[in-house]
Amino acid sequence: MVAVDKRWHLRSWRNAIAFQPPDYPDETVLERIVSRLADLPPLVSPEEVDHLKKQISEAALGKRFLLQAGDCAESFEKCTAKAINSRITVLQKMSLVLMHGSSLPVTTVGRIAGQYAKPRSNPEQTIDNQTLPSYRGDLINGHSFSVQSRTPDPERLLQGYGYASMTLNYIRTLKNGSLSKLKSSSAWQEPSLQKIPELFEPLQHIRQSINLAEQIQGAAISNNLYTSHEALHLYYEQALTRQHQGNWYNLSTHFPWVGARTAKPNTAQVEYLRGISNPVAIKISPTMEPQLLTQLIDKLNPQAELGKITLIPRFGLKHIQQLLPQFIETINQSGQPVLWSCDPMHGNTRSTSKGIKTRDVAAIKHELALSFDIHRQYNSNLGAVHLEVSGENVTECCGGFCQMTDQMLTSNYQSLVDPRLNSTQAMEIALFIKDQIASETKANVYLASENQQNS
Repeated sequence: MVAVDKRWHLRSWRNAIAFQPPDYPDETVLERIVSRLADLPPLVSPEEVDHLKKQISEAALGKRFLLQAGDCAESFEKCTAKAINSRITVLQKMSLVLMHGSSLPVTTVGRIAGQYAKPRSNPEQTIDNQTLPSYRGDLINGHSFSVQSRTPDPERLLQGYGYASMTLNYIRTLKNGSLSKLKSSSAWQEPSLQKIPELFEPLQHIRQSINLAEQIQGAAISNNLYTSHEALHLYYEQALTRQHQGNWYNLSTHFPWVGARTAKPNTAQVEYLRGISNPVAIKISPTMEPQLLTQLIDKLNPQAELGKITLIPRFGLKHIQQLLPQFIETINQSGQPVLWSCDPMHGNTRSTSKGIKTRDVAAIKHELALSFDIHRQYNSNLGAVHLEVSGENVTECCGGFCQMTDQMLTSNYQSLVDPRLNSTQAMEIALFIKDQIASETKANVYLASENQQNS
């Protein structure tokens, strides 16, 4: 059993400093909704959460790789069979590519079935001299710019639960059949991929290798998919937190994370997260101090449990070479066991001349390469990546083999908040990560051989 400070209880977060709280017009209605949510069935099981924590501990030890990817902000409208299928398919294909390149088992975690709330830098938005609350995700308010839409509505918590439940239920119905479809040639022959030999040829080779491996081993490849979202809306998280065998679990998701804006030891989010048994990820922004991070980890993981903490730096090319070594050295000295991930997207967001938010594939690749190199230099292991991707051919990120330009972004820009890699760009990044892992593996084998010869 994981010991929790006796001063923690399910509502103790309400006494901490609140960051990004929704401004509901009627607290009584909110409390009624929270009570209703607390009576509804959980969305995931404690056993699934514990299984994921074990896999995270393996990734921290270099025995596994973790892919965390999905929507920036899910929308209720996209809870359709077609949209869910496209998201699951691209995640599974990316995982198979990574597994082929690393010769390691790969754990797939989706930003899915609950990523409905988003923090915002500015709490208000002004258009044509009218100022309204910013869009905070479908769990809180609507995207349409009107008073009715932008007013936080607690009924959306029930809607979010319903859409998350439907998404998870559909994912579970896909588990037995979707992987076998991915092993067929047609699943890897999308028209957008066939036009790009740099992607199409290696992907066909990977598919053939997977088929051969299955024939030789006579065993199916794991097809599990875990869920994750930012633990931002604490009324929702509280309502779906349940006790099991003496421990508290957030059963709205397998893997909650604390965002860069709320990753401080005294926030309500951290007070809530320190009491649950789920593995927890921490986003690290360029403004965070390394010593503050160690305080945060000590509070979330006082027993230094392996598999509990994942660190996700989001530095961008501008800061990674300066900051990442400092954080790695600080964590190494602290003795806290962590899984290191890399978010190469958030720190590389830019705006076009027309004010459209985008990210460049070249910058994403560059930050990934630097992250692998820096971890190698400092005797650390990069065992995970964190990406925002769409399963559809959206036009939100620039560059890559598909040669997306700033001028092409408006043709199919769908994201309500931040830009995502489209399915073609996602496969390009997966192949790039595969090559980085393969290089890392070869370097480790060489060093082991050298050490053996010298001993």
